Amino acid sequence: MKARGTVVSRRQASAAAVSDWRGLKAGDRVEILKHAQVLAAGEVEEVSLSGNVLWLVPAVPSETELFLKSDGVEVRRS
Repeated sequence: MKARGTVVSRRQASAAAVSDWRGLKAGDRVEILKHAQVLAAGEVEEVSLSGNVLWLVPAVPSETELFLKSDGVEVRRS
């Protein structure tokens, strides 16, 4: 039997922050957060080779958005 709190639900696991953006692929659905507030949500269009830049196609019709890891944003799968 596992100790209480060690079992993580599937939703919690998928909602965990993605620390290495290079693991994201075009088409992955993500949310961009800063200070626990969702700034944007949509599909990954591209991630730079360094993994420090992410282009997002927003869920709401708009232009592609650019996010920099150095700006302190967090990415989580949705």
